[in-house]
Amino acid sequence: MSGRPEAAALDAGQREAVARAEALARDLAPSLSSVLLTHFPDVETLDTLRPGESDLALAAAVNRAVAVALTEAGVEVFVQPADRALFRRWMDERPDTPANRLAWRNRGNLLRGAAALELLGLDARNLRPAAPAKSSLSPADRLVRAFAGEDDRAFRRVAETLILEGRGGVLGLAARKLAERYGEEAAEDLELELLQVAEAADIGPSGWATLVALPVALPPDDLPDAGALAGSLLASGVLGEALELRFLPEWRSATLFEALEPVMLREGLAEMVAGGEPAALPPADPAELTQRGFGVLLGVQFDWGLPTWEDLAENGLPTAAQPANEDAADEPVEETPEEAEFRVGFDRWRMAVSEAVEGCVPLALIAPSDVVEEIDDFLGEAGFDTSGIEEIRDFVEMARREAGEEVVCRPEVIGEALELSLYTRAGRFLDSLTLPPERLPMPAVEMPRVIQGFVPLLRDVPGG
Repeated sequence: MSGRPEAAALDAGQREAVARAEALARDLAPSLSSVLLTHFPDVETLDTLRPGESDLALAAAVNRAVAVALTEAGVEVFVQPADRALFRRWMDERPDTPANRLAWRNRGNLLRGAAALELLGLDARNLRPAAPAKSSLSPADRLVRAFAGEDDRAFRRVAETLILEGRGGVLGLAARKLAERYGEEAAEDLELELLQVAEAADIGPSGWATLVALPVALPPDDLPDAGALAGSLLASGVLGEALELRFLPEWRSATLFEALEPVMLREGLAEMVAGGEPAALPPADPAELTQRGFGVLLGVQFDWGLPTWEDLAENGLPTAAQPANEDAADEPVEETPEEAEFRVGFDRWRMAVSEAVEGCVPLALIAPSDVVEEIDDFLGEAGFDTSGIEEIRDFVEMARREAGEEVVCRPEVIGEALELSLYTRAGRFLDSLTLPPERLPMPAVEMPRVIQGFVPLLRDVPGG
């Protein structure tokens, strides 16, 4: 078994086709991180998946040439063995279109690394990306240089290595160095990008797994069942066929997401991919959820939409992978049909949840690093229409300063007005505030779901 494709047995036309495929692979490689090849074990399988194609030798030679070119360029090659029975069951439920044929994935047997290359007839020991040049810089300085130089691929390579090695101290040192040289804002940008790198990795059955979070504004009374809420989202079908999402069955506290660390996030992702619970993101105490007013569903998402070589060869790079046009940098990015379909379906599901469970408002399906901002935006949007929310915030903060202990709130709707009574947790009355409807951003009956984001709500007088 050779490390490079054999072309001696091919005729001139076949060799030309293989050369074209190899050249295209080298052209596309800088814009790719992974590619999926389909291995056909026999002519019957090739014709079943790709009607009209019967040149098995050419298909195998193209796969080998493309795999060599991509692997040497640092692109990870995945291979799925074609299976006629699995493919036919897939197509039985779908229209027979070229797009649906290319969308099939052998989810039970997706190969990567040496196993993938060996199935194609290549020796993985002879194929490996060029080693990066050695550097005399410290790991922290390498990370800072890659980040400041806006070399995304180099930055992700260095960051990924440090995260995998669990070197959180080095990541923190790099942020401090960046702050000294370029300011605190640059350091904050670095910290955010490190979290984004940590939230996703090329692991799991599909080859790519991502942590996802769904923050939810909770009703002030009974907590919704986390598993049932997650199940209703999955059953809605909004995710499409390429994504597989598995939620943990219990609520997480929104406060967990205020102090995320890259190494902790990556460890949590690995634990969830393995079917376990993330040690650093444990389930929340129900009492805390009631006090805070927000809960978070945490899940792991597997992306089965790896780009296939056949689709790339036929249609080129997907829109998101196209090189940026500097002249159009300020133009809004057009929503893809898939994104529009998800947005409409997700909004429909959110509305159904809010109607079924009063006071329960799912926000958005986002990365864990975006949870705090998403909740702040939700509360902020409610406060932009009027000064009422800010007035309530100031009212609560003043009571906290004067009380010197935890403050709770008992809201009461009186006609169309809202009365807020503040107490200490032990039951000592502090103050009250009544807001008429014209000073509220929404009907009084809907205000508790906003207020509970910054003060614990109670139905009855505490200690009574």
